[in-house]
Amino acid sequence: MTTVESRPVGALLREWRERRRLSQLQLSLDADISTRHLSFVETGRSKPTKEMILRLSEHLDVPLRERNGLLLAGGYAPAYPASGLEAPELAAVRAALRQVLAGHEPYPALVVDRAWQLVEANASIQLFLEAATPELLAPPVNVLRLSLHPEGMAPNIVNLGEWRAHVLGRLRRQSAATADPALVDLLAELRDYPCDQPEPEVELPGAGDVVVPLRFRHGDRELSFFSMTAVFGTPLDVTVAELAIESFFPADRSTMDTLRAEAGAA
Repeated sequence: MTTVESRPVGALLREWRERRRLSQLQLSLDADISTRHLSFVETGRSKPTKEMILRLSEHLDVPLRERNGLLLAGGYAPAYPASGLEAPELAAVRAALRQVLAGHEPYPALVVDRAWQLVEANASIQLFLEAATPELLAPPVNVLRLSLHPEGMAPNIVNLGEWRAHVLGRLRRQSAATADPALVDLLAELRDYPCDQPEPEVELPGAGDVVVPLRFRHGDRELSFFSMTAVFGTPLDVTVAELAIESFFPADRSTMDTLRAEAGAA
């Protein structure tokens, strides 16, 4: 739910511009407005129209949820709906998600929201959950917490230091891009989890690696995956904009053969 911002819209726009490391001159050129007008908007000397707020938000790549917050701070109604995922108008979205998840079998795939809460998953995701405690699997399940928690997936991640550095780096970039305090808190929590392996400051490829792999111990086997993230193109609903599909693919033939054989036996 979007709440009314108590701070002036101009100050909030200035923060987003500084977060994107743009000068007033660069933003004014991108948005086709005068630098003087932009300065007046940011200092509160000029009240921006709804169209101006949306234009600046677009060029600043502000997430839809925060665009609604900027509009409220400027005295306007939100422009983007935030439908519940079970709402009738998102039926096509739900069907598309489930089709992608089912089509990815026998490899794991899941859908998460902006806070990395699990929305849906296919049956193959169970191989990652074998050793997790019931507390971590109680809804709402946060998949990043689940992956790095010592009572979650972490004990079975062979390259925990490498994978942890990848996860924390990704979350750090996301929290900086969205300015979401919940993500900042989550990042601080995950950093406190123990790790008995060194964490590389820079992700360098190992022999044959083209992406950071997830090497996971499954029974007496070691499975290797790489992940791919997909989002909806041109979303106009806050809920849809914040959904992402995380798909895991086998990084070697042994992993592929193992998962296909287990699926066939099941």
